[in-house]
Amino acid sequence: MSEQQFIRNTAPTLAGIKTASLFPYRYASRAQAIEALRRYNRQLTPKGLRLLPLRMTDRFAMLYLYRPGQLGTDLQNREAAALLRREGYPGCDEEGCLRELRRRLAGSADFPHEIGLFLSYPPEDVRGFMEHRDRGCKCVGCWKVYGDEAAARRKFAQYAQCTDCYLRQNAQGATLEHLTVKT
Repeated sequence: MSEQQFIRNTAPTLAGIKTASLFPYRYASRAQAIEALRRYNRQLTPKGLRLLPLRMTDRFAMLYLYRPGQLGTDLQNREAAALLRREGYPGCDEEGCLRELRRRLAGSADFPHEIGLFLSYPPEDVRGFMEHRDRGCKCVGCWKVYGDEAAARRKFAQYAQCTDCYLRQNAQGATLEHLTVKT
């Protein structure tokens, strides 16, 4: 995966305005994928980020880039924690929840709906999707919005602007390491 592809998929997380990003990664061999993960983690871990595969096959992975401290805060939100408990997650500590999410992804071709809680989606929107699916959402952007539409639209615009800015800077020579905000 090129640095440009990585930035396109993760810019708001790199900038520290989004807890996490989830994106697909196709590779020629498992060894190639492992080496890419190690290389990115060597660059990003000192900046407070972690990259891990949530699901891997012989040629494909779903990669999850996240800020551990922010994820812990997100999952401890009262409504998020209640949703996770209702779905059978063990408490609201980030490591235990990530292990459970990985287990669920490994055992199913579908994504569990609570994955939005791991991606900075507002808990009210995750709950809305779990309860209503496609019915009654107010708008669709990075996620389906059931709660505060105005706030969601602002967030969608912020993410798009950040991605555009990061891609422009990368095209002008800024490296992934330079673009990543340390927390």
